[in-house]
Amino acid sequence: MTEWRKSSRSGTSGGDCVEVANLARNIGVRDSKNPDGPKLALPSVGFRELVAAIKRGDHDLS
Repeated sequence: MTEWRKSSRSGTSGGDCVEVANLARNIGVRDSKNPDGPKLALPSVGFRELVAAIKRGDHDLS
């Protein structure tokens, strides 16, 4: 069974959170509000690049 983790900075009420899981060959990403919905599977390098881009603000909506 896959163990999904939410950020320790996420509140108990949910909100706009994602969860991640260590899969066999990838990192899984899903919406915590819709755990049965679509999921992403990214190679480790791709996941690290995505996190770095988010931290830089490359994907900000505003």
